[in-house]
Amino acid sequence: MTTRYNSFGQPIGPDVPEWSGCAAPEPQAMHGRFCSVVPMDPQQHVPDLYEAFLQDPEGRLWTYMPVGPFVDPKQMQAWAEAAVADTAQPCYAILEAGTGRALGTASYLRVKPAHGVIEVGSIAYAPALQRTPAATEAMFLMMRHVFRDLGYRRYEWKCDALNAASRAAAQRLGFTFDGLFEQAIVYKGRNRDTAWYSVLDRDWPRLEVAFEAWLSPENFSADRMQQRTLAACRR
Repeated sequence: MTTRYNSFGQPIGPDVPEWSGCAAPEPQAMHGRFCSVVPMDPQQHVPDLYEAFLQDPEGRLWTYMPVGPFVDPKQMQAWAEAAVADTAQPCYAILEAGTGRALGTASYLRVKPAHGVIEVGSIAYAPALQRTPAATEAMFLMMRHVFRDLGYRRYEWKCDALNAASRAAAQRLGFTFDGLFEQAIVYKGRNRDTAWYSVLDRDWPRLEVAFEAWLSPENFSADRMQQRTLAACRR
């Protein structure tokens, strides 16, 4: 890419003459082999979610979340209703294929259609969803919708810098580490240094092929054990 300069000799970014922005995501279902990602329905999904999260009795998965753990279904219901009411940041439930049970949540955040920038976040996976093909497929479905259907330029992932599991997940999914924002926010009475990761539209074609190869039936044994890792599929 050629570096351009203004009349003062300052470097400026390349022109994007064809860019006219893209649409904001509207709540819609995304279906895969192992799961479906559907708009959150508090009445329908909270009972399953609350039951699934009970399998994490110590509440560890909420350590780096701004909400939770929830003391009862009513508290989770109130959170889900508030999340759904924020139409600028669509909230989804992740449903297990076959049973239709809701086992996790995720949202599109910081949606900037004019710039083609969007974030995936508020990801909460119950133990039954963690480390399963469905867990990966849910992230693939949301990423694919952003790049293939909506035409975004940048897809972001942010987490507490101390959240080793989230940082490892971002790297496994093909995100690139962009840097650390120290003292970015305060939540639950604690400081958070935020680690930023991203996938750019130029990365997506290669990642899409890798995801599809990893999710293909040929990559799993009868007991759903992977034959090749996602990183190997990218290589």
